[in-house]
Amino acid sequence: MEPIKISFLGGINEVGKNMTCYEYSKSMLIVDCGLAFPESDQLGVDFVIPDFTFVERNQDRLKGIVITHGHEDHIGALCYLLKKVKIPVYATLLTAGLIRGKLSEHKLDYEVDIHIVKAGDTVSIGDFDVEFIHVNHSIPGAVALAIKCDSGTIVQTGDFKIDTSPIDGAIIDLSRFAELGNEGVMCLLSDSTNAEQPGFSQSESKVGETFKNLFNQAGDRRIIIATFASNIHRVQQIIDIAANTGRKVALSGRSLENVVAIASELGYVNIPDGTLISIDEIKKYSDDRLVIITTGSQGEPMSALSRMASGGHRKVSVGYNDCVIISARPIPGNEKTVYRVINDLLKLGANVIYEKMYDVHVSGHACQEELKLMLSLVKPKYFIPVHGEQKHLRYHAKLAESVGIDKNNILIADNGYEISVSDRNISVSGTVASGKVYVDGYGVGDVGARVMKERLHLGQDGIIIVAATIDGASGELLSGPEVVSKGFVYVKEAEFLMNEAVRISMKVIDSFPPYSFDINAMNVKIRDEVSRLMYEKTKRSPMILPILLEV
Repeated sequence: MEPIKISFLGGINEVGKNMTCYEYSKSMLIVDCGLAFPESDQLGVDFVIPDFTFVERNQDRLKGIVITHGHEDHIGALCYLLKKVKIPVYATLLTAGLIRGKLSEHKLDYEVDIHIVKAGDTVSIGDFDVEFIHVNHSIPGAVALAIKCDSGTIVQTGDFKIDTSPIDGAIIDLSRFAELGNEGVMCLLSDSTNAEQPGFSQSESKVGETFKNLFNQAGDRRIIIATFASNIHRVQQIIDIAANTGRKVALSGRSLENVVAIASELGYVNIPDGTLISIDEIKKYSDDRLVIITTGSQGEPMSALSRMASGGHRKVSVGYNDCVIISARPIPGNEKTVYRVINDLLKLGANVIYEKMYDVHVSGHACQEELKLMLSLVKPKYFIPVHGEQKHLRYHAKLAESVGIDKNNILIADNGYEISVSDRNISVSGTVASGKVYVDGYGVGDVGARVMKERLHLGQDGIIIVAATIDGASGELLSGPEVVSKGFVYVKEAEFLMNEAVRISMKVIDSFPPYSFDINAMNVKIRDEVSRLMYEKTKRSPMILPILLEV
């Protein structure tokens, strides 16, 4: 039998940017197309998306893209892909609604064919039959996939947990996973996010119980709750408790407003009449009658909560009569920014409640016992842990061994790996183009590694500009040099250093023979000599930018 090829364009050795390609016979199928948020050294970048080169080169074989759920790390890059290739998209109702919202922003509304599916459906996409299986997660409409072809069945869980008392009453379809296991599963790709966490994840309903207690304790305080915009079940619980306690609810944050509007229109959120008000109306109500749901639980600099904490929010001023609840766990790498926002809120006098103090957040991802249960039910011959950093993948691999999967049948992959899976073996058969594409404003991919390195250099050490005017014929200095420092030293306090830079620049210019000088060589020598001076005097290496104008 021909092997199935699995290629990872994102989601391995990282949290986010999930994108997987399946190839069999003459067909290619994509699962998810997400983004990742920038790391601290990716200055100025809005977000990061996968490199689509491999997909573009094979678009003649591309039959469709299947989305497991509507989180940004699974749909956030989809519009950028759909601008390059025209393919049908398969998603459940809420996920499709969120995708349509993004398509509208990118003016792709009428160019993309979206097929709405539901759990239990099986759809033929090229040489693949894809079955959608209901799972629990922190957003409705999440599904796992059973991807079938003549060579065998591959199960990809997407993000999941096992919630025995979910808000919508729909428990993960464990029986179907067991049936697939009995039928025979060649390979399992499973969510590794919480592979380090022992036991079981808590039910989302646990957060609702905590909220009820905190609402009662708040008394006459105004309540501000920061959570992920897409956590529809949590937003529903907040709205229900607010309505039962006589409080109005205002939303702050464009992404939150969009998601709630779409979820409400599709029937995933029920808002009692008169409960929801505009953020512009909050001054009409006393603090004890208000709840504000906001974005910014990860400390994002431009989010509504961050602007509240810095005093820059135009509608909400945080003070001593506010109870702020941060209902999320910091994504790895975001801890410092989250705690900075918490500290700023505390300085303003607010009472701040976050994850470590109360059960104000539960994860949407399976912990160790749930992961082992999934492995035991599906009984795959081969196993590839996905969706996580290296430590998560390693932990998940150990869990697979503990339930009896042969160590030689477990493969820890990386982005760019092409993996061949057949009934006989699993192996890395090659590599495909992969990487990070930076989105900065309207620019997609025009900021590369070199630009990021320059931004980091500027951010760490500043810049010194040496400007002068040169006679284009003789090479004689006509004016300058002028030395300007930005982000390096305060010029008035380093006058000697600036004067020395001027003297050295003049010496370099004078060292070139008249009428036979090389302006490029002059630039390089000024840069080297001024750079050497700055390091000798300060032990710092600012960026040196000579600007020599020939007239």
